[in-house]
Amino acid sequence: MAAFTTRVELHRADDDDYEVLHAAMERRGFSRQITSDGGKTYHLPTAEYNYSGSKTRDQVLDLARAAASETNRKRAVLVTESNGRSWSGLEQV
Repeated sequence: MAAFTTRVELHRADDDDYEVLHAAMERRGFSRQITSDGGKTYHLPTAEYNYSGSKTRDQVLDLARAAASETNRKRAVLVTESNGRSWSGLEQV
């Protein structure tokens, strides 16, 4: 199973726009949390999402673009396929 980190930036957006985005991303299988190898779960930074599944990087990009389009804001989307992730300073759930 592949893991992806996806960053979505909405231009000229407010908190309500990001709430729409969060809900749309969740409906498509994205999470705003990440789990360590030790089983602890952490919150991702604002507007970053985790996706794990059998989709390709381009398919994940399409999912994220469709979710972001629900906000009716201009947007930028970046998808990175992971071969392992490390982090520091994330808040534990």
